[in-house]
Formats: sequence, structure tokens, C-alpha cells
Amino acid sequence: MAQNLALPLLLPNPPPSKPFFITQNCHNPPPTTPSSPPPPPPQPPQQTLTPFLQDFLHQQNPNKNSSGPFNPPSPISRNRTRIGKSRDYNRGKPWLNHRMSNKGQQVLQSLIEESFDVNDVDSVLVQLVESYQNVEMENLSFDLLGIVKGLGFHKKCDLALQVFEWFRSRKDFELVLNGSVVAVMISMLGKQGKVSVAASLLHNLHKDGLCIDVYAYTSLITAYASNGRYREAVMLFKKMEEEGCKPTLITYNVILNVYGKMGMPWNKIMALVNGMKTAGVAPDSYTYNTLITCCRRGSMHEEADGVFEEMKSAGFSPDKVTYNALLDVYGKSRRPKEAMEVLREMETKGCLPSIVTYNSLISAYARDGLLEEAMELTTQMVEIGITPDVFTYTTLLSGFEKAGKDESAMKVFEEMRKAKCKPNICTFNALIKMHGNRGKFVEMMKVFDEIKTCNCKPDIVTWNTLLAVFGQNGMDSEVSGVFKEMKRSGFVPERDTFNTLISAYSRCGSFDQAMAVYKRMLEAGVTPDLSTYNAVLAALARDGMWEQSEKILAEMKDGRCKPNELSYSSLLHAYANGREIDRMLSLAEEIYSGIIEPHVVLLKTLVLVNSKSDLLMETEHAFLELKKKGFSPDIITLNAMISIYGRRQMIAKTNEILNFMNERGYTFSLTTYNSLMYMYSRSDNFGKSEEILREILSKGLKPDIISYNTVIFAYCRNGRMKEASRIFSEMRDSGLVPDVITYNTFVASYAADSLFVEAVDVVRYMIKQGCKPNQNTYNSIVDGYCKLNRRDEAIMFVDNLCRLDPHSSKEVERRLSERIAKKWS
Repeated sequence: MAQNLALPLLLPNPPPSKPFFITQNCHNPPPTTPSSPPPPPPQPPQQTLTPFLQDFLHQQNPNKNSSGPFNPPSPISRNRTRIGKSRDYNRGKPWLNHRMSNKGQQVLQSLIEESFDVNDVDSVLVQLVESYQNVEMENLSFDLLGIVKGLGFHKKCDLALQVFEWFRSRKDFELVLNGSVVAVMISMLGKQGKVSVAASLLHNLHKDGLCIDVYAYTSLITAYASNGRYREAVMLFKKMEEEGCKPTLITYNVILNVYGKMGMPWNKIMALVNGMKTAGVAPDSYTYNTLITCCRRGSMHEEADGVFEEMKSAGFSPDKVTYNALLDVYGKSRRPKEAMEVLREMETKGCLPSIVTYNSLISAYARDGLLEEAMELTTQMVEIGITPDVFTYTTLLSGFEKAGKDESAMKVFEEMRKAKCKPNICTFNALIKMHGNRGKFVEMMKVFDEIKTCNCKPDIVTWNTLLAVFGQNGMDSEVSGVFKEMKRSGFVPERDTFNTLISAYSRCGSFDQAMAVYKRMLEAGVTPDLSTYNAVLAALARDGMWEQSEKILAEMKDGRCKPNELSYSSLLHAYANGREIDRMLSLAEEIYSGIIEPHVVLLKTLVLVNSKSDLLMETEHAFLELKKKGFSPDIITLNAMISIYGRRQMIAKTNEILNFMNERGYTFSLTTYNSLMYMYSRSDNFGKSEEILREILSKGLKPDIISYNTVIFAYCRNGRMKEASRIFSEMRDSGLVPDVITYNTFVASYAADSLFVEAVDVVRYMIKQGCKPNQNTYNSIVDGYCKLNRRDEAIMFVDNLCRLDPHSSKEVERRLSERIAKKWS
């Protein structure tokens, strides 16, 4: 199917839906003077914005002559009032708005009384309106704004909406419901999670003839963004521009934040910034901070560096938010050294590191497997008086899990509990991943059940983790079951889910199904990101489709999204699985020479692919290069070394790796044990294979079909058919279904010992069990006859093959006949 995929794979953005309302040409009225202290300045992206009033305080004076991609102005001193600071009139007191009339304050006080009956809203508001009969309606708008905000302050959102609707039902309502009132109401509904109500309200207001201004638009965009409805936020932004409503700085900042959360390609983010500049709106420090944060998802540390330098050259001083965002980018990019440099600069600038700072640094080291350094940072953090939080512990737990040090991971978890630090859903997700990756599905599901007892709820990452675990264990029916259960639980598949499904199905060998998921993702209007491309590349790599992998990588370089270490890692796997060894070695040279950055992930991949290709010198070269760069090998890398040494019966070298693993606290995985069983199954000490099988069972691991097949081979190879049959029965009792390799091992062993009746009996049995013989099945029998110079019996076997196997083809018989002729000659 991959050959038929049309390039480019990335579809254009889904066309915007039809507008749910159309505004009139009155989008940017003169701003109404705010009737209360303005809200705080923009904070980091995770905080909710209140955009409509902030714009009154932003003096936009773009400097057209400044250099750099953003053309920023020099920083402008702005008078801003922070809630809780000295100019906050309500500091420590009941909510009060000094712009309200006495009557307005009386009405608000009546509405917030505990004894107030909502049925009396009409009579109370009528009195307020009647008091304004001979006064300008603008003052009534101030009162209404104060009442709505006051009710919001007292968490009476429903009553605020009732008051708002009461005014909307009156004649000439547009004289009272100005942009500020509408924006406050939309913002309030958004904070309550009632986004659909907010959207419907704005739609109905337009139908009623009210002019919708930029502040109302921005409030709804913010509401969409705060509630994770990013696509709707972007669609509304585009519709707002189409209708001639000019975005403000706050609007652009919200959408930039949304782009970052959506994982939009960097070229689209820059197009938005350039559009902002062209419109005469200059970036501020929040814009720069948001842009740096946007670089996290694609690990775009170079782009983040550029934004950081541009921010400083523009005259903006990086703050704690800036440094923490940059640290986070380096953490995601696995660049701990650069992260430490940011910490040093941060300290010289007088920005004291916080828990967020240290968590980002710990993450940077843990992601690279530098766990000793991560633990040192944790100690350093405690020494300066910062207590580790749930993110600290979870990051360390995940780091140890990824390295294959389960015992250390559980120690972190126990220490977390002793410190009375309550696990969050991220902690549980890390534990699910750890048990699942080790095949301990009972323990994994216990953790899943514990989520509910700890008053947590599974999130989208929980479901994605389950999908990934079952996928990498080849359990496609479980993948489908989890996906159905996830949808039943109300979770809508989003980009990460699609990416996980693509990866899961490809790991299960269901490449067509993986590509069907990719197609469904595009049809759903979800824009692929770097993770999507990497998931598709990994799927192609498993099938050795290196030509298609090269095309996708070329497409990425053309501007779709910048390839990272995982992209090149998949290309290496594609070459290895496609037996394109020369191409694989050529790409390796580019990595060693620095043309492609010799990232830790790539060096580990080189160990793995060289081992799979049985290239001993190249495997050892990559492993030494990894150590030379100061990177710690993970369990996968060490297993690759054990595998290649084991296949070559290099027992002393294998023991060196095992001793290293024991000294450093690595937990042996099933792959480790399987490689050791393979080594001993081909040696004189073949009985050691079953001893290792018993050790696996004693450790609580579940042996897989490879484990049992290896022990069966060990006994069959040495003519111990009774022991092999015993392991075969044990394998079936464990619930595993013997595959063609299992049966072929018995057939080959019987045929090699001239026990052709027994070999044919095995073939009959495997067919009866629904296992289809392959070419190797019959090759073993034919070769056995030829070895004994019993050509006629070999020919007779082929002539009567259709009786033994009704599904065998003439092509199979022809190949076997050619094989006999070749061996006989």
C-alpha cells in the first residue's frame, strides 16, 4: 500500500466552516473606558487571558526600521495594575467597582445576597433602568458591566447570564450591551467551560443586530483555547479576519499560543507573526515567550535560540517565564548542556531558579538517560530549599523506566509517597507504561484501576499509553478494544491519538490499518505534525520501505516540518530492514562526521540496526561512540549488544555487558532473557536455556513465543525430543499458540534424524491446528531425503504433497522439484 501513497502526504489545512454569524462593518469602535482596574498583563500560555481590557493599556508603536524577523519596537513602559497590588481597589475587601453608580452598587448587593430569589431579577433591574430615564445610557452600561463582573467575582455565572439576557430582551438593548459587557460575559462563560453557550450567545447577539467587536471575538477565541478547542479558535480567528475585524496584539498572542498547542509547523507560525507585523501590530515580551514555547513540540532549539536572541536585541529583558520556556525547549530537545548554560545566565541576571526551572533541567538530563546528573540536580534543588513536587518525581520515575531501571523507578515512587506527594495522572501514566513495556499486564491494569481510587481520571495520555503498550506487544485486538473504550469514555481522538494508533498498528504488523488511520486523520481535518511524520516513517521502516521513507523525509525538508533525530532513526531502520546496508552505513558516516548531528538517539539506533544486521565491528563502533560522547546506554542498546555477542557465541563479552547492567541497576527485560536463551541454545550448555526460562517465570515476566521456540530449538537440535515436546505442551498451556517456526523446528529435527513419518505427522497436526506450512517446512523434509541419497522418496513426497496439504500450490511443488534436482546434481 505504501507504494500507492500519494505525495505530498500532508494535506492542506481543512477549509474553514461556514461562519456561524456575519458581522457588520463596525468591528473596531473606539474603546470604551474600562470601569474597573485593568486585568494583569499577559502571563505564560497556560494561564487564561482576559484580552478585551488589556488592549486599552497596550500602546502599539511598531518600529518599522528595527532589524530581525519580527520588527519589534523598543519596550514601552506601560502603567498596568496587577490584581492584589496597591492600586487594586478591592485588595482584601469585598468586590467593588468605583465606576458604578450608587444605585448600581445597591442592585449588585441585592443580587449577591444569599437570600436573593432569582424570580425577583425583573423587579430589581427595572428599578435600575428607571433610575436612568433622564441620564445617558452610557452610564447604565457602566453599571451593567460592574454588575456582571461582580456576579462573576462571586461565582454567580448563571445569574450574571440571566441579568445579561434580561437586558438583551429589552428594546434598544444595543445601547447598553457594549463591547466590554459582551466580552466579559463571553469570557466568564469560557472560564466556566460553557464555550458552546458563549458561541451561541454571540451568534444570537448578531442576529439581534448587535455589532460584534474585536474584544468579543477575542474573548470567544480565548474561551475556545482555554477549553482545548483549538481548531474552533483558529477557524474563528480566520473568520474574524475575513470579516474585516482587525486582530489586536492580545488576539495574536492567543492564536500563537493555540498554534503552539496544536503543533503547527514553524513556517505557519512565522507566517502568522509576519502577518501580525504587516498589520502594524508589534510583538511584546509575551509574544516572544509564546514563540519560544511553540518550539517545544518539535524540539526546535535552534528556532528558540533565534527568538531568544531577537527578544534581547529588541530591548526586552527575558524574565523567569522566558528562561523556563527556553529550558523546557532544551529539555524536550535532549540538550542538557545548553539547558545548564541557560540556568547560569538566568542566575547572573538575578532570576532565581524555581521548581519549574529545576523540573525542566531534570527532564533534560533524564530524557538523555543521564540519571545520576538528574538526581544530583534534585539534591541541589532540595539544598536551596525547593521541595520536589509531583512533576519532579514523575520525571525521575519516567527516566528510570525508560533506561530499564525498574527497581530505581519504584524507589522514586515509594519516596514520593513517603513525602506525602500525591501522584497525579502523569505519574500513573508513567507506571502504566513501565509495567506494560515489561509485559506485566496484570500490574498495569492494577495501576489503571488505582487511578479511580486516587480520585484521578484517565486522560487522553492514559488511553494513548495503553494503545502504545498493546501495539508494541503486537496485540492488535487489544489496541482496537482500547480505542473503542476510549471513545465510549467520551474522549475524541486528536492528533496524538492518531499518531499512537499509526504506531500501534504498524507494530502489530497491520501496516494497511496504520495507513488507514493516517487517512482517517487527514479526513478529520487534523494537520499532521512532526510526530505524525515520524509515526508514518516508523511504520514504513518496519516493512523496510526505504524508498518511500526517503520521499517523506525529502517532503519534510521542503518545509512541512524539520526532521529530527527520530526521523533519521526511522530511516536507518528502513535501510536495515530493507537490507540496504550500504545506504545505512553511508547515513552512519554522515552522523559520525557531524553532517547530521550525532544525537544520542541516533547513536543508540546505530547500535541497534548494526546488531540486527549482524555487523559486529560497526555495532561496537557505535557503542564506543555513544560512551565517548558521555551518553549512558539504555536497556534497548545493551540488549542489542547482548544479542550480537550471543549470536556469535562471544560469552565473555556477553558477561561483560551483563555485569555492567547488574552494577548499574538495570532491570533485565524479556528481550535480554531471550537473547541469553538464544546464545545458550546454540551452545554445548543448551540446558541453560530452560534454566533462563524458569528465571523469567520466577521474575513474574510472561515468556513470549520466541522464549518457548528458543528452548524447543535447544532440545530439538540436540535430539532431546521428549523435553522439546514437554516445553511445547507448557507453551500451549500458557495460552500461546504455536506458530510456523515452532512446528518447523520439530519437522526439521525429525527429518534430520531420518524420522520422516514423525515429520509428516507434525505437518498433519499443524495443518489441523490451522497453521499453514511454509516453504521451509517442506524444504526440511526434502533435504532430509536428499542427504540420505533417497531421491525417489523425495520425489514421491512432492508428488503426493497435495494429499498431505490440499492448499499447497503447483508453484510450491515446482520449487521443491527444482530443489531436489539441484541437490542431486
